[in-house]
This record gives sequence, structure tokens and C-alpha cells, in this order.
Amino acid sequence: MNLKIAAVHRGGVDEPIVFLHGFGTSKEDYTDITQRHEFSDRAFLAYDAPGCGATECADLGVIDVPFLVDAARAVLDRAGIGRYHLVGHSLGGLTALLLAHREPGRVLSFINIKGTLAPEDCAPTKHVLSHQDSGDVFFRFIENLRRGEGYSSGLYMSNLPHKVRHGAVHSIFRSVVELADHGDLLNKFLALPFPRMYLYGEECASLSYLPLLDANGVELAEIPHSGHLPMYSNPVATWKRIAEFQARCRQRIPAASRW
Repeated sequence: MNLKIAAVHRGGVDEPIVFLHGFGTSKEDYTDITQRHEFSDRAFLAYDAPGCGATECADLGVIDVPFLVDAARAVLDRAGIGRYHLVGHSLGGLTALLLAHREPGRVLSFINIKGTLAPEDCAPTKHVLSHQDSGDVFFRFIENLRRGEGYSSGLYMSNLPHKVRHGAVHSIFRSVVELADHGDLLNKFLALPFPRMYLYGEECASLSYLPLLDANGVELAEIPHSGHLPMYSNPVATWKRIAEFQARCRQRIPAASRW
């Protein structure tokens, strides 16, 4: 990989929390962890995924979800992180799921923030890819958001051109749709052997698989006054649920070496 990763991190007690941001967002989504007293002693790492934010990648066309998983593994190894708690949103949630599926022994817990688990999760992406013309996929995606009325959609839409490299969009979108349709993602998530939470905004409460997650031991966290982007629309409630879940996980795990 010819990458130059932009990251923020902090040392602390116990294993770190590793944050993976979503498509069109960045590592800064999670830097408020430094303002939260519940995490004052916690190590963490957040970085901009290839094709996003301030991270540099020599060949944007090679970036797809498997590439993002490989990059995450490389970042963790370079940072000297052995075991860790995992938090991923949207595309980052999908990346996190496949990373955890690959090496479940390294993951202590997983908070999946509206990550892709089924075809219904990527309907907007599939829609813009389905057009027969050769128009700009990224432009169509942004225009669809412009016409939307969901929580934080305006803020998200305005950030997209500045936080995503245009050359990476098509290959990422294709990869997400392929995995949603054929990647057996829901069963992979259910099979993970550590504590899991699925966190989502109230606009997403009709997702068909939520009862199945609940029946299989996944903790559900519905965030009021939010949709696909609870960290934008209701960050106070989102951080509160993350902190409560993390506190319960820490009680179950003996103190371990710092990284």
C-alpha cells in the first residue's frame, strides 16, 4: 500500500478504542472523546480512511471495502495495537465488521453505528449506480441527498465534496453493494464472539433485521432525533450510549497492558 495515513490518537489505560468513520465523514467525528469525562483515561485511535479526509493514497481507483479492511489492519499493526474495542459508522461499520470477522481474537467489543448489514442499507447507493447513463455517480449521490429531509442530511451533503476523493467513489460504492447483496454480512455480525451493539437513529427504526439482532444477543441502541448520522444529529445521546456500553465491557474484561 502506498498510503500516508492521517490519524489522531492518545495513550491510556486498558486496550484502546479504535474508531472507523463512514463514507463522507472523517476522524474528527470522534475527537470529542477528549471532551468526555467518561473516557478521560482511555486510549483511542481514529484515522481518515484511504480516499477520505487528509489521508493520501497514490491510486484511488484501487480503494474498495477489502482494501479498506487491509488498510485498517496495517494501521493497527503499525500503531502496535494488539487487542482493541471497535467502533465503526456506516462504511466504517462495514469495514469494522469484516475486520472483526477476519481476526475476532483481537476484538474485545464492537459498536456498529448503522453499518451495512443487508441490501436495504445501501438502497441510495444502488439507486445511483443503476442509472444507465455515464453521468457522475458522486454528483447524483449528492443531488439525492440535497432533495432529502433526513436529520443532518444538509450538513452531510455539504461536507461530502471536501471529505471524499472523487476518484475513490465508484469503486467504493460498487464494493459496498456487492457485499450487501452477497457478503452474508448479517450472519457474520451475529457470529462474532464478543459483546456487540447496533446503534442507529430513530429514522432507521424500521430496519427489518433489528428484531433478529435483538433475539441473538446484540444490544440495540436507538438514538432519538437522528437518522443515519447520530453522531451529528444527537452527539450527546450517542456518546452516552457508547460510554455505557464501554463501561459494561470493561467490567467483564481484566485489566490488560497498555499500548
